[in-house]
Amino acid sequence: QVQFVESGGGLVQPGGSLRLSCVASGRIFSIYDMGWYRQAPGKQRELVAGISSRSSTNYADSVKGRFTISRDNTKNTLYLQMNSLKPEDTAVYYCNAPAPGGFYGSWGQGTQVTVSS
Repeated sequence: QVQFVESGGGLVQPGGSLRLSCVASGRIFSIYDMGWYRQAPGKQRELVAGISSRSSTNYADSVKGRFTISRDNTKNTLYLQMNSLKPEDTAVYYCNAPAPGGFYGSWGQGTQVTVSS
């Protein structure tokens, strides 16, 4: 099973930026569609952004125009550039590879993003 390690979170003021990274184990990262997900306290985990194996992208309406997902297959790494952050973006952010009926990877510990003044 693929494993992921997320990093790059932190405390940032509204309007600020962060860049998250997700490193995947294994040598076949490039074949997977990938996604960034987030879970805020008391809420269900939701898809924030996705990128296919061919690098086509999709975004939740709430982050369109502010977040950018990308991948570097040579480094087995997924990125999420987050700009113009809002307090409602506060959550633990995770990455995973969506599969029919579930996910190919196990959930990592995630990385905490807190947007607050």
